[in-house]
Amino acid sequence: MPIDATRALAAEPWSETLAWDHKDVQLYHLGIGAGVPATDPAELRYTLESRLHVLPSFATVAGGGTGMLAGLSAPGVDVDLAAVLHGGQRVDVHRPLPVRGRAVTTSRIAAVYDKGKAAVLVLRSETADDDGPLWTSEADVFVRGEGGFGGERGPSRPAADDRVPDRAPDRTVERPVREDQALLYRLSGDWNPLHADPSFAALAGFDRPILHGLCTYGMTLKAVVDTVLGGDVTRVRSYRTRFAGVVFPGETLRVRMWDGDGRVRVSVTAAERGDAPVLADTAVETR
Repeated sequence: MPIDATRALAAEPWSETLAWDHKDVQLYHLGIGAGVPATDPAELRYTLESRLHVLPSFATVAGGGTGMLAGLSAPGVDVDLAAVLHGGQRVDVHRPLPVRGRAVTTSRIAAVYDKGKAAVLVLRSETADDDGPLWTSEADVFVRGEGGFGGERGPSRPAADDRVPDRAPDRTVERPVREDQALLYRLSGDWNPLHADPSFAALAGFDRPILHGLCTYGMTLKAVVDTVLGGDVTRVRSYRTRFAGVVFPGETLRVRMWDGDGRVRVSVTAAERGDAPVLADTAVETR
C-alpha cells in the first residue's frame, strides 16, 4: 500500500513513556562493543554500574527503542519491513543523559520525501523528563518501492560543515565487529529479523544478516568520545550521520576523524571490503 503523505503529515503526534536503568545502559554499551579489555578503567565507565556514564547515542534505544517502529505504523504509513532501511540519524543532547530515567517522548512524521524509486520518512521526536528537555532525535527512514507519488524530493546534498576536509584525517582507529554483535545489540529493542534471520535477510537482498545501522552509529560515537573527547560523554552536543552502506558482523570499522571548530567530522568504512563507505556526512558537535 503506498504511503499517503498528506495523511501522514497531518496525523496527530503520539507520545509514549520511556523508562530505563543501569542494566539497559550497560546492555546497550555492550551491544556497541564496550568492555574490551574488560578491566580497562576507560571501558569500566561503560560497563560497571558504580562508574557508569551514558553515551548520548543511548537515546536511540532508551525505553526499548520503539519510536521508529511506531512511525512505520502511523496513519498513512503501511510498509513492508523488508523494504525499510535506516537512511540517517540525528540526536541533539540538551543535557547529560541520566543512568536511570523516566521520560515522555512525543513523535510525529515531520516530512515525507519522494526519491522516485523510494520514499523517505522523517520521524522527529522530542524527549523530556520532569526536569525538562533531554534530547531531540530525527530519523530518516528509507522505504524502497514507495516513491513516485509526486511529492517534494527533499534535500540531496549534505551540509557543507559535515563534509570531511580534503586532507589526511587527524586520527584513524579501527573497531572490530564481533560475529554476534547484531544478536547482542538487538536485545536493546530493535527486533527487525533483517539483523538475525538469514532467510529474512535474503528477502531484503542480502546474503546474510546485516548489522543494525544504529549499532554502527553507537560504535562510531564511542570511538570519537574515547579518541577525541577524552572519554567525556558530556561534551557531545549533537551527533548526526547518513547511513551510506551496510556492515556485516565480523567486519572491521575504520573510523577516520577530523577535529576542529567545535565539530568532529567523521568517515566510517568497512576495512575488509576496500574501505566501502558505511557512514557519511557524519559530524559530532562538541561543547
